[in-house]
Amino acid sequence: MDADTRWIQTFLEAQAAEQGAARNTLLAYGRDLRDFAGWLGARGRTLADAARGDVEAYLISCEAEGLSQATRARRLSAIRQLYRFAHDEGWRADNPAIRISGPGRRKALPKVLSTEEVEALLAHARRHGRDRREMLRNACLIELLYATGMRVTELVSLPVAAVRGDPAMILVRGKGGKERMVPLSAPARRAIAAWLAERDAAEEEARQTTGAAPSRFLFPARGQAGHMTRQAFFLLLRDIAAAAGIRPERVSPHVLRHAFATHLLAGGADLRAIQMMLGHSDISTTEIYTHVLDDTLRDLVLSRHPLAKDDG
Repeated sequence: MDADTRWIQTFLEAQAAEQGAARNTLLAYGRDLRDFAGWLGARGRTLADAARGDVEAYLISCEAEGLSQATRARRLSAIRQLYRFAHDEGWRADNPAIRISGPGRRKALPKVLSTEEVEALLAHARRHGRDRREMLRNACLIELLYATGMRVTELVSLPVAAVRGDPAMILVRGKGGKERMVPLSAPARRAIAAWLAERDAAEEEARQTTGAAPSRFLFPARGQAGHMTRQAFFLLLRDIAAAAGIRPERVSPHVLRHAFATHLLAGGADLRAIQMMLGHSDISTTEIYTHVLDDTLRDLVLSRHPLAKDDG
């Protein structure tokens, strides 16, 4: 194994062990770094002796190949992280990629629903379903998502044990196995209590009639995962949005996560607190909501302030 391959392999192993990086993330890092190492090798350079000019020349060559802005930004990110790791390990005294701004990724502002639109979603969720059981489940899903800002995977796979005993806060296991505490609103707690009673009764009935083992998930389903799938919830949310008179393409689980953050920020919540509740590792990810709020406030002033009107 040559030195470059050993650098990359050790870095990927550390990302998996220390950062809990997902398999797809590690595969992407590996591809990008091997491409960079191969480019260096063709020019008689290695990861150990590459300079800032080499990294910049590599990015220029990627652009010349027609690679997208997002792909070039991802490759620079992988190179930066490798060299940060190499510096921490004492393999290099510097990080040749640290001051390269690169192509960047355009951060689109999150789509946001108004408070009134979220209230309409919640109202229609309470009466959307084929029977009482589905209506209670749907109301619980939407209330819980909007109250906590959870990612959709975190929501559908939430263990039932997390909400037993009417807790004021629940423990959420997020990306990379990282855990965080998220408070529950009073409406969410009521929706959980109502759904739990219905869910537990159905579980007990199934146990008595078929001997089925109880599910460990709050939202059990018959599929392989044992809980409602992300896709099923996505389609359900679109149906509820249509019933509420909101264009379905404007609504997704992630849009409700954005609504949670933006509405909290508009209400005066601290950005650091929102970062913790969303499970963002970097506050710069959370700061995008301040831009959404800036746009909202600007539009409010331009449309409502009496001196902002154009007298013609």
